[in-house]
Amino acid sequence: MTEGTTGGATAGLRRDAIGLREVLFQSVTAMAPAAAVAASIPSGAAFAGGSLPLAVLIALVACLFTASCVAELARELPAAGSVATYAARGLHPAVGFLVGWGYMFVEALVPPLLLLQLGFTVAGTLHEEWAFWPADLWWPWSLAGAAVIAVTGYLGVRASARFGTVLGVFEVAVLLVFAGWLIAKAGSHNTLSVFGTSHTAKEYGGFSGVFAGSVYTVLAFAGFEAAAPLAEETRDPRRTMHRAVLGAALGIGLFYVVTTYAMTVYFGPDRFAGFGAAGDASWEGVARASFGLFWVLVFLAVVNSAIANANACANVSTRTAFALARIRVMPRVLATLHPRYRSPVAGVAVQTAVAVGAVLGLGFGYDPVTAFLLLATVIVTVVIGVYIVVNLACAGYFLRRGRASLRPVRHLLLPLLGIVAFVPALLTAAGLPVFDFVTELTAPVSYAGPVVGVWMAAGVIVLVVLIRRHPERVAETARVHLEEADDPTHAVDLRNGDPTR
Repeated sequence: MTEGTTGGATAGLRRDAIGLREVLFQSVTAMAPAAAVAASIPSGAAFAGGSLPLAVLIALVACLFTASCVAELARELPAAGSVATYAARGLHPAVGFLVGWGYMFVEALVPPLLLLQLGFTVAGTLHEEWAFWPADLWWPWSLAGAAVIAVTGYLGVRASARFGTVLGVFEVAVLLVFAGWLIAKAGSHNTLSVFGTSHTAKEYGGFSGVFAGSVYTVLAFAGFEAAAPLAEETRDPRRTMHRAVLGAALGIGLFYVVTTYAMTVYFGPDRFAGFGAAGDASWEGVARASFGLFWVLVFLAVVNSAIANANACANVSTRTAFALARIRVMPRVLATLHPRYRSPVAGVAVQTAVAVGAVLGLGFGYDPVTAFLLLATVIVTVVIGVYIVVNLACAGYFLRRGRASLRPVRHLLLPLLGIVAFVPALLTAAGLPVFDFVTELTAPVSYAGPVVGVWMAAGVIVLVVLIRRHPERVAETARVHLEEADDPTHAVDLRNGDPTR
């Protein structure tokens, strides 16, 4: 059968379905800016204190190193396989397969992660407002979110991406307006000293506190690469992907700096070490205490962010699964597309089943917050590992292309700096106490490491079987199908697993 077909009918992902705006917000919403501002970034305050804006700025610069590498590869290799294709071309097809295996797994876990957050956030807020609403009645909201994501995924990339764009605009606008209000209210307390080291937490004085805060803040940037798997459905993908990946990382990074600065100067830099994700010393707490009903908009922005992030990452997981299935290294059924919407309907169905199963299984097996932390640890550990490999792949790809294409700073120095930036974050996410600010993980969150290990070990076994029985399929992880569709004379030499042109 023709790739991406079912029953012999030719089908492919819908070409030229979306443009820069939709693709940009695919990455923006995958970064979950409102949720990151309200819940993720404040985790760095325990270390950086009132110098958290400096920590966020450092994290932004660090993440731009890797974003630049992803953008360069996305321009060169516009493929639904995205990071798997980059690793296959830049390093080796076997590495590409393992990257795709791990990336597909964790991106499929992001929707249940966000649906759990949606459930306990809404239930907790309703209980706080109306005591009769049970605080533990979280699951109906999670299932409602799963239904919304399934429908948008079924209707195709155009509906899903436009839905994400609307949600993304809303959450960013709400937080920016609130930040502007906070800066105005801070008045004479506005100060650039928060971009220095004088306000760090007492236990982590000076730059050590800022560094620790930046490591935790780096995790809020995960998702900037989420535009890349939509390359085959995007107009002018080479130019659009490059702009979307870099634009999302830079734009949302500056958004993080502005919003963190606003809350720091309003709340007070010298007491900001006690700021967190819940209670009076939180974004919602400040909005409730000082700005009346504005807290409702902040609450809605966080809820909106959870849905938008789940939607964006469902797009990523289903497109990655499609890319691996059409070359038959994953079950071929995952390459089945809807005849009208050209959406990967089998992938959407599997994604929905995984989301509902993980939400209900882990949510009731532990509790929704513990399940959230477990999934988050699994996801971040693998995603940061993928970023490190992609940095290596960027250097490898351009070294293979020769000196004519190689730009030493862009293709060698920036990948090296990206690796250096993400190694501390990887150790922190895994709970490895290499630094004194890293907390060792406890059960059941500590199960994340074994879960990742088992999944990747299974991937190695599948890879060995494929290499022995179907080596040509592994080699095809390096194929950029869009190139061949546009130019039938363009072919990649895949013999013996060689991904060179």
